[in-house]
Amino acid sequence: MNERNSLFGALIVLGAGWGLTQPLGKLAVEGGYRLFGLVFWQAVISGAILGLLCLLRGKPLRLNRAQLWACLVIALVGTVLPGAASYTALVYLPSGLVSILLSLVPMMAFPVAVLLGNENFAWSRLTGLALGLCGVLLIVLPEASLPDRAMVVYIPIALIAPLFYAMEGNYVARWGIAGLDPLQLLFGASAIAALISGPLAVLQGQFINPFGRPYGVAEWALIGSAVIHAGVYSSYVWLVGRAGPVFAVQVSYLVTAFGVVWAMWLLGERYSLWVWAAFAILLVGLALVQPRPPLDIEPTES
Repeated sequence: MNERNSLFGALIVLGAGWGLTQPLGKLAVEGGYRLFGLVFWQAVISGAILGLLCLLRGKPLRLNRAQLWACLVIALVGTVLPGAASYTALVYLPSGLVSILLSLVPMMAFPVAVLLGNENFAWSRLTGLALGLCGVLLIVLPEASLPDRAMVVYIPIALIAPLFYAMEGNYVARWGIAGLDPLQLLFGASAIAALISGPLAVLQGQFINPFGRPYGVAEWALIGSAVIHAGVYSSYVWLVGRAGPVFAVQVSYLVTAFGVVWAMWLLGERYSLWVWAAFAILLVGLALVQPRPPLDIEPTES
Protein backbone atom coordinates (compact mmCIF):
# COMPACT_ATOMS: atom_id res chain seq x y z
CA MET A 1 0.00 0.00 0.00
CA ASN A 2 2.86 2.38 0.85
CA GLU A 3 4.52 1.53 -2.47
CA ARG A 4 1.27 2.26 -4.30
CA ASN A 5 0.85 5.60 -2.54
CA SER A 6 4.45 6.54 -3.29
CA LEU A 7 3.99 5.82 -6.98
CA PHE A 8 0.81 7.87 -7.16
CA GLY A 9 2.62 10.66 -5.32
CA ALA A 10 5.45 10.53 -7.84
CA LEU A 11 2.91 10.70 -10.66
CA ILE A 12 1.39 13.85 -9.17
CA VAL A 13 4.80 15.50 -8.68
CA LEU A 14 5.75 14.66 -12.27
CA GLY A 15 2.49 16.14 -13.59
CA ALA A 16 2.93 19.30 -11.53
CA GLY A 17 6.52 19.74 -12.70
CA TRP A 18 5.85 19.08 -16.36
CA GLY A 19 2.76 21.30 -16.27
CA LEU A 20 4.84 24.16 -14.86
CA THR A 21 7.17 24.27 -17.89
CA GLN A 22 4.54 25.91 -20.13
CA PRO A 23 3.87 28.95 -17.88
CA LEU A 24 7.62 29.31 -17.35
CA GLY A 25 8.08 29.28 -21.12
CA LYS A 26 5.42 31.99 -21.40
CA LEU A 27 7.32 34.13 -18.88
CA ALA A 28 10.50 33.66 -20.90
CA VAL A 29 8.94 34.80 -24.19
CA GLU A 30 7.30 37.73 -22.42
CA GLY A 31 10.82 38.77 -21.48
CA GLY A 32 11.60 39.18 -25.18
CA TYR A 33 13.38 35.88 -25.78
CA ARG A 34 12.53 33.84 -28.87
CA LEU A 35 12.43 30.27 -30.05
CA PHE A 36 15.95 29.18 -31.05
CA GLY A 37 17.65 31.02 -28.19
CA LEU A 38 15.28 29.39 -25.72
CA VAL A 39 15.61 25.93 -27.29
CA PHE A 40 19.41 26.25 -27.21
CA TRP A 41 19.69 27.06 -23.52
CA GLN A 42 17.06 24.52 -22.55
CA ALA A 43 19.08 21.88 -24.41
CA VAL A 44 22.36 23.03 -22.83
CA ILE A 45 21.06 23.10 -19.26
CA SER A 46 19.07 19.87 -19.59
CA GLY A 47 21.98 18.18 -21.36
CA ALA A 48 24.41 19.16 -18.60
CA ILE A 49 22.13 17.66 -15.93
CA LEU A 50 21.43 14.49 -17.94
CA GLY A 51 25.12 14.08 -18.80
CA LEU A 52 26.03 14.33 -15.11
CA LEU A 53 23.42 11.68 -14.28
CA CYS A 54 24.87 9.39 -16.96
CA LEU A 55 28.37 9.79 -15.48
CA LEU A 56 27.14 9.16 -11.93
CA ARG A 57 25.45 5.97 -13.15
CA GLY A 58 28.68 4.85 -14.79
CA LYS A 59 27.18 5.00 -18.27
CA PRO A 60 29.01 7.67 -20.28
CA LEU A 61 27.88 8.24 -23.84
CA ARG A 62 29.91 6.65 -26.64
CA LEU A 63 27.93 6.67 -29.84
CA ASN A 64 28.12 4.39 -32.85
CA ARG A 65 26.46 5.35 -36.13
CA ALA A 66 23.05 3.84 -35.29
CA GLN A 67 23.00 5.50 -31.85
CA LEU A 68 24.04 8.85 -33.32
CA TRP A 69 21.15 8.61 -35.77
CA ALA A 70 18.68 7.82 -32.96
CA CYS A 71 19.89 10.82 -30.97
CA LEU A 72 19.63 13.05 -34.05
CA VAL A 73 16.03 11.99 -34.73
CA ILE A 74 15.00 12.55 -31.11
CA ALA A 75 16.81 15.90 -31.05
CA LEU A 76 14.82 17.08 -34.06
CA VAL A 77 11.35 15.64 -33.44
CA GLY A 78 11.54 15.66 -29.64
CA THR A 79 13.32 18.94 -28.88
CA VAL A 80 14.20 21.42 -31.64
CA LEU A 81 11.06 21.37 -33.81
CA PRO A 82 8.37 20.98 -31.10
CA GLY A 83 10.26 23.34 -28.79
CA ALA A 84 10.47 26.03 -31.46
CA ALA A 85 6.77 25.60 -32.25
CA SER A 86 5.73 25.75 -28.59
CA TYR A 87 7.77 28.87 -27.85
CA THR A 88 6.35 30.55 -30.96
CA ALA A 89 2.80 29.64 -29.93
CA LEU A 90 3.43 30.95 -26.41
CA VAL A 91 4.21 34.40 -27.83
CA TYR A 92 0.64 34.70 -29.13
CA LEU A 93 -1.53 32.23 -27.16
CA PRO A 94 -2.37 31.79 -23.46
CA SER A 95 -0.09 29.27 -21.75
CA GLY A 96 -3.03 27.24 -20.45
CA LEU A 97 -4.43 26.85 -23.96
CA VAL A 98 -1.06 25.54 -25.21
CA SER A 99 -1.08 23.03 -22.33
CA ILE A 100 -4.59 21.90 -23.28
CA LEU A 101 -3.57 21.36 -26.89
CA LEU A 102 -0.55 19.31 -25.79
CA SER A 103 -3.01 16.70 -24.50
CA LEU A 104 -3.52 15.80 -28.17
CA VAL A 105 -0.21 13.87 -28.24
CA PRO A 106 -1.75 10.40 -27.61
CA MET A 107 -4.62 11.16 -30.02
CA MET A 108 -2.22 12.15 -32.80
CA ALA A 109 0.01 9.18 -31.99
CA PHE A 110 -2.78 6.62 -32.44
CA PRO A 111 -3.35 6.88 -36.24
CA VAL A 112 0.41 7.04 -36.83
CA ALA A 113 0.87 3.93 -34.67
CA VAL A 114 -1.80 2.04 -36.62
CA LEU A 115 -0.22 3.00 -39.96
CA LEU A 116 3.22 1.88 -38.79
CA GLY A 117 1.88 -1.34 -37.31
CA ASN A 118 2.85 -0.36 -33.77
CA GLU A 119 -0.74 -0.83 -32.51
CA ASN A 120 -3.97 -2.47 -33.59
CA PHE A 121 -7.04 -0.50 -34.58
CA ALA A 122 -9.69 0.00 -31.86
CA TRP A 123 -13.02 1.79 -32.20
CA SER A 124 -12.83 3.20 -28.68
CA ARG A 125 -9.51 4.87 -29.48
CA LEU A 126 -10.87 6.20 -32.76
CA THR A 127 -13.69 7.74 -30.72
CA GLY A 128 -11.07 9.37 -28.53
CA LEU A 129 -9.38 10.78 -31.63
CA ALA A 130 -12.72 12.18 -32.85
CA LEU A 131 -13.29 13.83 -29.47
CA GLY A 132 -9.86 15.40 -29.73
CA LEU A 133 -10.86 16.94 -33.06
CA CYS A 134 -14.13 18.19 -31.53
CA GLY A 135 -12.17 19.79 -28.70
CA VAL A 136 -9.95 21.68 -31.12
CA LEU A 137 -12.98 22.81 -33.12
CA LEU A 138 -14.58 24.17 -29.93
CA ILE A 139 -11.53 26.36 -29.49
CA VAL A 140 -11.24 27.45 -33.12
CA LEU A 141 -14.81 27.96 -34.34
CA PRO A 142 -16.81 29.93 -31.74
CA GLU A 143 -16.31 33.69 -31.92
CA ALA A 144 -16.06 34.06 -28.13
CA SER A 145 -13.71 31.14 -27.46
CA LEU A 146 -10.47 33.16 -27.33
CA PRO A 147 -9.60 36.51 -25.70
CA ASP A 148 -8.68 37.85 -29.16
CA ARG A 149 -10.12 36.33 -32.33
CA ALA A 150 -6.80 36.97 -34.11
CA MET A 151 -5.27 34.23 -31.95
CA VAL A 152 -7.02 31.59 -34.05
CA VAL A 153 -4.36 31.73 -36.76
CA TYR A 154 -1.73 30.58 -34.22
CA ILE A 155 -3.63 27.45 -33.15
CA PRO A 156 -2.03 25.39 -35.99
CA ILE A 157 1.42 26.42 -34.69
CA ALA A 158 0.49 25.13 -31.22
CA LEU A 159 -0.56 21.82 -32.82
CA ILE A 160 2.90 21.28 -34.34
CA ALA A 161 4.45 20.32 -30.99
CA PRO A 162 2.00 17.50 -30.11
CA LEU A 163 2.32 16.21 -33.69
CA PHE A 164 6.11 15.92 -33.38
CA TYR A 165 5.87 14.40 -29.89
CA ALA A 166 3.48 11.81 -31.34
CA MET A 167 5.98 11.07 -34.11
CA GLU A 168 8.77 10.78 -31.53
CA GLY A 169 6.93 8.11 -29.53
CA ASN A 170 6.12 6.13 -32.63
CA TYR A 171 9.69 6.31 -33.89
CA VAL A 172 10.96 4.85 -30.62
CA ALA A 173 8.26 2.16 -30.63
CA ARG A 174 8.97 1.18 -34.24
CA TRP A 175 12.75 1.49 -34.54
CA GLY A 176 13.98 1.52 -30.92
CA ILE A 177 16.87 3.52 -29.46
CA ALA A 178 19.85 1.52 -30.75
CA GLY A 179 20.83 -0.01 -27.42
CA LEU A 180 20.95 3.26 -25.47
CA ASP A 181 19.12 3.61 -22.19
CA PRO A 182 16.61 6.49 -22.01
CA LEU A 183 18.89 8.88 -20.10
CA GLN A 184 21.75 8.30 -22.54
CA LEU A 185 19.37 8.92 -25.42
CA LEU A 186 18.06 12.15 -23.92
CA PHE A 187 21.57 13.37 -23.11
CA GLY A 188 22.75 12.68 -26.67
CA ALA A 189 19.63 14.30 -28.10
CA SER A 190 20.10 17.39 -25.90
CA ALA A 191 23.72 17.76 -27.04
CA ILE A 192 22.74 17.51 -30.71
CA ALA A 193 19.78 19.87 -30.17
CA ALA A 194 22.19 22.45 -28.73
CA LEU A 195 24.50 22.05 -31.75
CA ILE A 196 21.55 22.59 -34.11
CA SER A 197 19.74 25.40 -32.31
CA GLY A 198 22.84 27.37 -31.28
CA PRO A 199 23.90 28.42 -34.81
CA LEU A 200 20.25 29.03 -35.75
CA ALA A 201 19.88 31.33 -32.74
CA VAL A 202 22.96 33.29 -33.80
CA LEU A 203 21.85 33.54 -37.45
CA GLN A 204 18.35 34.68 -36.45
CA GLY A 205 19.61 37.19 -33.91
CA GLN A 206 17.95 35.21 -31.11
CA PHE A 207 21.01 34.07 -29.16
CA ILE A 208 20.68 34.72 -25.42
CA ASN A 209 23.84 36.08 -23.82
CA PRO A 210 23.81 34.73 -20.24
CA PHE A 211 25.77 37.82 -19.12
CA GLY A 212 23.90 40.30 -21.30
CA ARG A 213 21.63 41.74 -18.63
CA PRO A 214 20.69 41.25 -14.96
CA TYR A 215 18.72 38.13 -14.22
CA GLY A 216 15.02 38.73 -13.83
CA VAL A 217 11.79 36.76 -14.12
CA ALA A 218 12.36 35.73 -17.75
CA GLU A 219 15.90 34.49 -17.14
CA TRP A 220 15.01 32.48 -14.04
CA ALA A 221 11.94 31.12 -15.81
CA LEU A 222 14.17 29.76 -18.59
CA ILE A 223 16.61 28.18 -16.12
CA GLY A 224 13.77 26.75 -14.05
CA SER A 225 12.06 25.29 -17.11
CA ALA A 226 15.26 23.59 -18.29
CA VAL A 227 16.04 22.14 -14.84
CA ILE A 228 12.47 20.87 -14.43
CA HIS A 229 12.56 19.42 -17.95
CA ALA A 230 15.65 17.34 -17.12
CA GLY A 231 14.30 16.36 -13.71
CA VAL A 232 10.89 15.18 -14.89
CA TYR A 233 12.34 13.24 -17.82
CA SER A 234 14.73 11.43 -15.48
CA SER A 235 11.98 10.80 -12.96
CA TYR A 236 9.65 9.55 -15.68
CA VAL A 237 12.26 6.98 -16.68
CA TRP A 238 12.44 5.88 -13.05
CA LEU A 239 8.65 5.68 -12.78
CA VAL A 240 8.40 3.54 -15.92
CA GLY A 241 10.92 1.16 -14.38
CA ARG A 242 9.04 0.96 -11.08
CA ALA A 243 5.41 0.85 -12.22
CA GLY A 244 5.53 0.13 -15.95
CA PRO A 245 4.78 2.34 -18.97
CA VAL A 246 0.98 1.88 -18.88
CA PHE A 247 0.80 3.38 -15.40
CA ALA A 248 3.38 6.10 -16.06
CA VAL A 249 1.67 7.39 -19.21
CA GLN A 250 -1.29 8.51 -17.10
CA VAL A 251 0.83 11.54 -16.22
CA SER A 252 -0.60 13.12 -19.40
CA TYR A 253 -3.83 13.99 -17.56
CA LEU A 254 -1.94 15.70 -14.77
CA VAL A 255 0.41 17.62 -17.08
CA THR A 256 -2.56 19.19 -18.86
CA ALA A 257 -4.50 19.93 -15.67
CA PHE A 258 -1.52 21.38 -13.82
CA GLY A 259 -0.52 23.39 -16.88
CA VAL A 260 -3.90 25.13 -16.77
CA VAL A 261 -3.81 25.64 -12.99
CA TRP A 262 -0.26 27.02 -13.00
CA ALA A 263 -1.15 29.42 -15.83
CA MET A 264 -4.19 30.70 -13.93
CA TRP A 265 -2.16 31.19 -10.74
CA LEU A 266 1.15 32.51 -12.09
CA LEU A 267 -0.06 34.38 -15.16
CA GLY A 268 -3.59 35.31 -14.14
CA GLU A 269 -5.07 33.64 -17.22
CA ARG A 270 -8.80 33.08 -17.50
CA TYR A 271 -10.64 31.08 -20.15
CA SER A 272 -14.01 31.16 -21.84
CA LEU A 273 -16.65 28.47 -21.35
CA TRP A 274 -15.80 27.20 -24.84
CA VAL A 275 -12.21 26.52 -23.80
CA TRP A 276 -13.34 24.77 -20.59
CA ALA A 277 -15.73 22.63 -22.64
CA ALA A 278 -12.89 21.79 -25.03
CA PHE A 279 -10.69 20.92 -22.04
CA ALA A 280 -13.30 18.48 -20.70
CA ILE A 281 -13.83 16.86 -24.10
CA LEU A 282 -10.07 16.49 -24.66
CA LEU A 283 -9.66 14.78 -21.28
CA VAL A 284 -12.41 12.30 -22.18
CA GLY A 285 -10.74 11.71 -25.54
CA LEU A 286 -7.41 11.22 -23.79
CA ALA A 287 -8.98 8.61 -21.51
CA LEU A 288 -10.28 6.68 -24.52
CA VAL A 289 -7.07 6.84 -26.54
CA GLN A 290 -4.62 5.88 -23.81
CA PRO A 291 -4.36 2.29 -22.58
CA ARG A 292 -5.96 1.69 -19.20
CA PRO A 293 -3.62 1.16 -16.24
CA PRO A 294 -3.95 -2.06 -14.25
CA LEU A 295 -5.90 -1.74 -11.04
CA ASP A 296 -3.08 -3.27 -9.03
CA ILE A 297 0.30 -1.74 -9.68
CA GLU A 298 3.03 -4.33 -9.91
CA PRO A 299 6.36 -2.54 -9.57
CA THR A 300 9.15 -3.84 -11.75
CA GLU A 301 12.83 -3.77 -11.07
CA SER A 302 14.44 -0.41 -11.83
